[in-house]
Amino acid sequence: MTRRILFVCLGNICRSPAAEGVFLKLLESRGLGDGFAVDSAGTGAWHAGERADPRMRAAAADRGITLQSIARQLTARDLEVFDHILTMDDDNLKQTRRLDPSGHQHHRIRPLAPYCRRHRVQAIPDPYSGGREGFEHVLDLLEDACDALLTELVVPPRP
Repeated sequence: MTRRILFVCLGNICRSPAAEGVFLKLLESRGLGDGFAVDSAGTGAWHAGERADPRMRAAAADRGITLQSIARQLTARDLEVFDHILTMDDDNLKQTRRLDPSGHQHHRIRPLAPYCRRHRVQAIPDPYSGGREGFEHVLDLLEDACDALLTELVVPPRP
């Protein structure tokens, strides 16, 4: 059974494509790629059709992570297709849940930040308006959170 994972941020050019790339690298390093389908999307369409921000691509490349995704906007269909939808901040969470007014898919939608084990953050901050340090910090958070997420998905916690 393939588990379908979707990472969501605002414009799908910084945080969510980086999360997708980090998660794909973790899958590859653990030999788990065949069991997962991974994608990313943004709550807005401003950057649809574009590659990830060049600053995020450069910071990721320095860590051996390739960001291949092309930005797209989140759709209501995504809520039905993906098993796990991870958002970067509270606004992304609210916007994603608005696509499901009935609430039937809300169990699939949750924030990514609480998965962090080495860092204590409420959200994965948007580095778009900052310098290189912001992109590096976001990658640190994503590596932390994605590692814990993957561990949970592969070895679910005991009741």
